Amino acid sequence: MCLSQYNFANFSNPDYAKTGNTSLKFQLINQRADFSFALFTGGLSNPKLVGVSNYISFANPKAPLYPRLALGKSWNEMTLTWTSGYNLLEAVPFIEWGRKGDPQHRSPAGTLTFDRNTMCGSPARTVGWRDPGFIHTSFMKDLWPSTLYTYKMGHMLSNGSYVWSKMYSFRSSPYPGQDSLQRVIIFGDMGKAERDGSNEYSNYQPGSLNTTDQLINDLKNIDIVFHIGDITYANGYISQWDQFTAQVEPVASTVPYMIASGNHERDWPGTGSFYDVMDSGGECGVLAQTMFYVPADNRANFWYSTDYGMFHFCIADSEHDWREGSEQYRFIEHCLASVDRQKQPWLIFAAHRVLGYSSDKWYGLEGSFEEPMGRESLQKLWQKYKVDIAFYGHVHNYERTCPIYQNQCVNSERSHYSGIVNGTIHVVVGGGGSHLSEFTPINTTWSLHRDYDWGFVKLTAFNHSSLLFEYKKSRDGKVYDSFTISRDYKDVLACVHDGCEPTTFAS
Repeated sequence: MCLSQYNFANFSNPDYAKTGNTSLKFQLINQRADFSFALFTGGLSNPKLVGVSNYISFANPKAPLYPRLALGKSWNEMTLTWTSGYNLLEAVPFIEWGRKGDPQHRSPAGTLTFDRNTMCGSPARTVGWRDPGFIHTSFMKDLWPSTLYTYKMGHMLSNGSYVWSKMYSFRSSPYPGQDSLQRVIIFGDMGKAERDGSNEYSNYQPGSLNTTDQLINDLKNIDIVFHIGDITYANGYISQWDQFTAQVEPVASTVPYMIASGNHERDWPGTGSFYDVMDSGGECGVLAQTMFYVPADNRANFWYSTDYGMFHFCIADSEHDWREGSEQYRFIEHCLASVDRQKQPWLIFAAHRVLGYSSDKWYGLEGSFEEPMGRESLQKLWQKYKVDIAFYGHVHNYERTCPIYQNQCVNSERSHYSGIVNGTIHVVVGGGGSHLSEFTPINTTWSLHRDYDWGFVKLTAFNHSSLLFEYKKSRDGKVYDSFTISRDYKDVLACVHDGCEPTTFAS
C-alpha cells in the first residue's frame, strides 16, 4: 500500500469490457527498488488479484537523484540536498562544483535517514511506510555574488570507483543590499500529481502540475522559490516525498527552493505541535526536516530568517507556538528588528496558516477571519517594524488586502502605492495545487482582490525604490492581479501613526 499508483483498464479503451484488450502507460521514477504491475478485478471495493508482471529494474536503483538547492545560513552559501540508495558503508557522498572553466571544488556531504520507529503514528508507521533511502546535504561556501556555478553529486564506492549524477547549474545569491533585478516566487499548498493520468491514494492536488509547469516554463525569470507549507500532502505515505522531489527537480535543482512547515508536515498529537490534530499522517515533521534544508538554528523548529539581495524574509512556523512570550515570538521580533532597511527595503513575513487576514468560509463561520490568536499576537510586530507584505497558505485560494494598520485600511489605493504605505498588505496564496477553498459571502472591507483558482505570486524588485507584485494563475501563467510600490528609504522609516518607535538598526 506504500506505493499504489493505479489506473482502470478502460482508461484508454472504453470497450475493454467487451474486447478484453487495453494499453496503459505509467511513468515510473527511481525509488531504489524494482517495480511490478498487477491486474485486479472487482474494482477498489472488492479487489481480486488476477496476475502480476515480471519485475522492472532501473540501471542503478541507488543512483543520486532529485537535487534541491536552498540558501545557507550566510548569503554566500548554497546548500544542496539529494537522495540516494547508498549508505555510508557502501559509498562516500560529496559534490563537485565550481564556476565554469575554473578548477572544481569537492565538498563532503552529511547523510541522514530514519526508520519506521521514528514515525509518530499510522499510516506513516504502518501501511504508508517505505524505506526513504539516504538523504545527503552538502554546503557550497564563499560563493561570488550573482555568479553561475555548475555542480554534480557523486558517490565514491568502496572499490574506489565513482557514481555520478548529471551536471546541473545555479546562480548564486546577490549580496545583501545588492541593487539588481531580483525575482521571487511564493505559494503554498501545492502537493503533487501524476503526469501519466494515473490515480493514487489521497491524490487530491489537481492544480499541482500546472503550478510546477509554469515555474519550469519561466525558470529563466525566477531567482528563488518559497513554498510556504503543505509541501507534498503525503500524509504518512512516505513514497510520495520521492514523487514530489522528482516533480519539482527542474526547479529545485536550479534555484533555491525554500519551504515552510505546514499542518500536513508537522501536526500530530503529543509531539509538540501547537495544534493537537493528526494532519501529518504520523510524519510529525520528520520528513520535511530531513528531505529539505532550511537555515534554521534548530530544524525541528522550522522558523528562520534569510536574505536575498534587497529582500529580507522572516519565515515563521505556524505549527509551533508563536504567541507573545514564546521562543518563536522572540525570534520573529528579532528577525524583523535586525534588518537594515536602507540595504534591504523589502521586508517580507510568511507563515503557513493565516495569521493575518482571510475571507475563507471557515474563518467567516468562526467570525475571526484569521487563525485564532494569530493576528492578536503578531499584528503589533508587523506594525512596529513596518512589514511590507505578509504571506500565508493553508487556505486554498488567493486574496489580497489593502494596507492594514490596527485592523483598518489605511490606504485607498489599489494598484500603485507611492511614498508612505502606512500599513502591511496581507496575501493568501494557498492555491498552489490542492483542492480549492470557498470564500465567505460576508463582505470584508479590507479585502481588495479574491480569486477561487490555483496560482502563485511573483515579486520583482527592480531596485531599492521599486517593487512589482503579480498574482498569476497556474493554468496559463497570466497576471490576474498586480500592484507596485515606489518609495524612498525615508518613506520606510517615516512615523505615520501615534506611538511610533524606532524600528530598525539602521534608524
